[in-house]
Amino acid sequence: MSHDDIRVERADESRYETDEPVRYGVEGRVATLTLNRPEFNNAQNSQMTYALDAAFRRAVDDPEVKVIVLCGAGRHFSAGHDIGTPGRDINRAFERRHLWWDHTDKPGGEYLYVREQEVYLNMCRRWREIPKPVIAKVHGACVAGGLMLAWVCDLIIASDDAFFQDPVVRMGIPGVEYFAHPYEMAPRLAKEFLFLGERVGAERAWQMGMVNRVVSRDALDATVTDIASRIAAQPRMGLALTKQVINHIEDLQGKRSGMEAAFAWHHFAHVHNEQVSGDLLGGFDAKGMARENKAAAGEGS
Repeated sequence: MSHDDIRVERADESRYETDEPVRYGVEGRVATLTLNRPEFNNAQNSQMTYALDAAFRRAVDDPEVKVIVLCGAGRHFSAGHDIGTPGRDINRAFERRHLWWDHTDKPGGEYLYVREQEVYLNMCRRWREIPKPVIAKVHGACVAGGLMLAWVCDLIIASDDAFFQDPVVRMGIPGVEYFAHPYEMAPRLAKEFLFLGERVGAERAWQMGMVNRVVSRDALDATVTDIASRIAAQPRMGLALTKQVINHIEDLQGKRSGMEAAFAWHHFAHVHNEQVSGDLLGGFDAKGMARENKAAAGEGS
């Protein structure tokens, strides 16, 4: 997918394209990227991932844009990776952004390891290093792969109905591919978050240090607009250098090297699952995970 596949609309045109997996709009100095698979709770297939990468590139290339906002259409920010919608495209080849080969015809563990280097680990690290401030505007679910999208952002502003969850330990997998858990919260809280796999509400996420601010759902848009516009008033290079400094300190603390190790263990878990059960995800699909989530949350259906 080329950059031209992301259609740019200025706010004064008062319209967005609705047939793209990621909508892109600009108002003033703020670009808004909207995950746009609401019928599937913004589950991320590769088409969406590459569209999001192109949209981020568009925002970086636009000299008028100072701040980027990432949000989701519909009821939820993101239900995570696509592991079961009709648009699941794990077998499809795309024009790659990183220097890994095509995964689609590769055997054994190489198939998934190569794909997830491209669309998960390296794509998220690429987005983390965007030199412009990025704000995640989170409402509803931010689950598993949704965490990765929020965690690459510099600020997370959540509505009071938002919840965060990484339930993949029930698949026998030690957390999502972009393993930032001990940097998003204290290590013991990260263990609790993963061991229990429970939904963490926005207020608890704020107490953990994962979220910058929690506001009512009605106030979410206005709050993010205000924060983004105030950040956009700062000098471009000052913002870029400040972001680089803090990211660099995190990496000196081991974030990048720890993530490399976690990614390797993640893929050992996939191969172990396949050897034991014949399924990379330990027998779970999207419906199975949704059922388990509802049961754990005490929901009837």
